[in-house]
Amino acid sequence: MTGAGADPEAGPAREFVVEADGGSRGNPGPAGYGAVVLDAATGETLAEAAEYLGVVTNNVAEYRGLVAGLRAARELDPDATVRVRMDSKLVVEQMSGRWKIKHPDMKPLAAEAARVFPPGRVTYEWIPRAQNKHADRLANEAMDAGARGERWSPSTSTADLDTGRSAGGRTATDGGARAGSGTGAETGAASAARTGAPGAARPPAEPTAPAEPTAPGATGSAADPTAARGASASDSAGTRGAEADAGPPAARGDATGAPGPAGGRGAGAVEGQAAVGGARSASGGSAVRGGAGAAGPAGPEAGPRPDAASQAAAGSGAPGSAGSSTTSQAAASADVRAARTVASPGWGPPDMGAPATFVLLRHGETPLTPQKRFSGSGGSDPSLSAAGREQAEKVAASLARRGTVQAIVASPLARTRETAGIVAARLGLEVAVEDGLRETDFGAWEGLTFGEVRERYPDDLNAWLSSPDAEPTGGGESFAATGARVAATRDRLVAAYAGRTVLLVSHVTPIKTFVRLALGAPPESLFRMELSAASLSAVAYYADGGASVRLFNDTSHLR
Repeated sequence: MTGAGADPEAGPAREFVVEADGGSRGNPGPAGYGAVVLDAATGETLAEAAEYLGVVTNNVAEYRGLVAGLRAARELDPDATVRVRMDSKLVVEQMSGRWKIKHPDMKPLAAEAARVFPPGRVTYEWIPRAQNKHADRLANEAMDAGARGERWSPSTSTADLDTGRSAGGRTATDGGARAGSGTGAETGAASAARTGAPGAARPPAEPTAPAEPTAPGATGSAADPTAARGASASDSAGTRGAEADAGPPAARGDATGAPGPAGGRGAGAVEGQAAVGGARSASGGSAVRGGAGAAGPAGPEAGPRPDAASQAAAGSGAPGSAGSSTTSQAAASADVRAARTVASPGWGPPDMGAPATFVLLRHGETPLTPQKRFSGSGGSDPSLSAAGREQAEKVAASLARRGTVQAIVASPLARTRETAGIVAARLGLEVAVEDGLRETDFGAWEGLTFGEVRERYPDDLNAWLSSPDAEPTGGGESFAATGARVAATRDRLVAAYAGRTVLLVSHVTPIKTFVRLALGAPPESLFRMELSAASLSAVAYYADGGASVRLFNDTSHLR
């Protein structure tokens, strides 16, 4: 077997490309998958895997191919990084965390795929069907073998030669790729039979409408947010801020924000993985390529490129197609444009890759929350109340159902760490602590209601309500300072979690600031946002610096 495990003296980890596909001749019907592992630098075929699955759906077969490909890559080098390339928009979008996984057959398979390599070592890319011929041929070979009552054998496979990727000696192995067993019908972007073998009709392209968009939640998402949903903002006249009930509508704290007159203070802070199932099949085979022999084409593209995709389609075409190169080129370009529309929510450039998605969770209630008292980072640091712990359990259950959260980062304060811990226990993740996510320090106002602050420090309060640069009495933190801190924290986390979905457990002021900065809104916009205890919001950050607000103040999981 080529490829090596971890060796501290072997230099940097290898990079593989996994191309996977699955098909069903009928939906459900006789099905199979194919997967190939390529050297990212040379394009050399390193391993192949294929298996006849019996009667399952197209989507199940695609996921089984993904799992098999990732496992074959891990056998070659468990420390490698992997770029997965598939022509299934459904699988790519779900595994990238942009679409929710609704069907019970898909969730365990997605979770299984996510566990093969550590989070952050695998990225997903949609490619046109014409660029996925190798995996497609393998899937059809497996289905053909199954129709004959035989098992797919790497020794008889011609997929590598048919697609121009001959890598020399081929060594068969049964341990290279084992697929999860999920069966049953998956609704959604299911398609009919795959082509590449006689009698297999290739389905039409999957629908380009985002049938299952999401922001938080599966190894494949979060809180049922959609890409089209922006930050819903309540009218400044009717918005209540965090938890200070007394006084004018300018001081609300950590529960829902701090409404106030236009130009006044920004968001006050008054307190007011997925289960895995299914047995693994041992009937599939895989073939690991020897290192000798002629290398295949140069390494695969780093991302979908319309010109290259069009040229590939024009030059080879799908099996059995007889149209002109112009027709093939136009069809491939249309496929690329459609996929990019789905893969890039909002109006950002379509080829930015998977964004860093921050699912913003405000901590659950504390004893100060119903009393509507200022509770920042300079006070008593209260823990959750019984009601707050119940809220945290509910949001944990909701995030577990959605399944896309890959990491958890929390403010260092007790209420956020406790909330994060409850969610982490449900998702099977660790909690990292980030000081930049802490709440504003309200100085001498900590523990007071808005009315009490008005009575004791009227001048300081008026100044604080009038300018984001004003500090609370006693040397607290201004909202301008909070904003600069949150922006710096955002930049660090975006760099650290590029392409991943991360749960940030924080407070009213930081969460509103994330949203405000993403929208490019002025400080007074914070008065027009309401943020409830244990609510979910979501913002996606793209490689070009653009951001998209996908969800705001969702509390549906608490009802």
